[in-house]
Order: sequence, then structure tokens, then C-alpha cells
Amino acid sequence: MPSLESARTRPPQSHGAVPDPVTPFDDGAAAVANLDPALLSALRRAATAAAADGVEFRVNGGWRSPEYQEWLFAEAVSRYGSAAEAIRWVATPDTSAHVSGHAVDVGPSAARAWLSEHGTAYGLCQIYRNEPWHYELRPEAVEAGCPPMYADPTEDPRMQR
Repeated sequence: MPSLESARTRPPQSHGAVPDPVTPFDDGAAAVANLDPALLSALRRAATAAAADGVEFRVNGGWRSPEYQEWLFAEAVSRYGSAAEAIRWVATPDTSAHVSGHAVDVGPSAARAWLSEHGTAYGLCQIYRNEPWHYELRPEAVEAGCPPMYADPTEDPRMQR
């Protein structure tokens, strides 16, 4: 059986692929169901509050299997021409917060704007300036505010493994 990388076909939803955005309440999607429970809880509380403001959250990416993350990284290398450029947009499986279920990609733009304004109250912080869709849970942000953003993942010490 060929690896997901060599097959060049999008991995199945059981690996965390999200062919169509889902809601943060869609427990049938592995990308949502396998998120870290604390992140999922914060995301759902924020989505509920945003809905009261007329804003709907969609999950474009969440938990991913290492195989799916490797496939995404290979696709990024192909798209950007090198691993050095791809790493600005897609982490490797051993560094990705998505693989551990600690990151979620949120859309559409109205949801991202809502999170930019209100996410701190839920501990949801944008981590990378170049990825306005990528949020991670920082519980201390509720009291202290979100940490400064990295320009892109290459500045994040967690990516230096």
C-alpha cells in the first residue's frame, strides 16, 4: 500500500482531513472530535457566544494524524519549492500542534475577526501573524492577554525540534 505522501491524494477524514468546513460541534469529524478537550471546550464556548452575535464558526482544520500532516508538508514543499519555505506555512508531523490536537484553523473571515476581538476571553490566541486562521489555547491569556505573535512558525521555538 503506498504511503499517503506518495499517493498524493488527500487522506481520509479519519486522518483529520476536512474536505468541507464543519462546525466546532461536529463530533463526527475526527478533526474536531480529536481536539484536546480543553481547546475544544474553549472553542465551543467562543462559538456559542459568537453565534449570539450572528457569527458562525467553521473548522477548516483541527486534529491531524501524523500521516496527514506529512502529506500536507509534502504538498507545501511542492507548492513553495523548498522545505525551508514550506515550513513557514506547514509544520512537520513532529512539531505540529495539530497532530497533538492543540491547534484549530477557524473560518470564515467573520469568525476570525470575532476571535481576534473576543478570543482572549476564552484563552484562544492567534499564534502566527501569517496564519490568521490558526488558534491555540493559552489559558493564561484570559487574565494576562495573548502572547505576542510570531511572524510565522519559523520563529516559534517549538518548531526547532
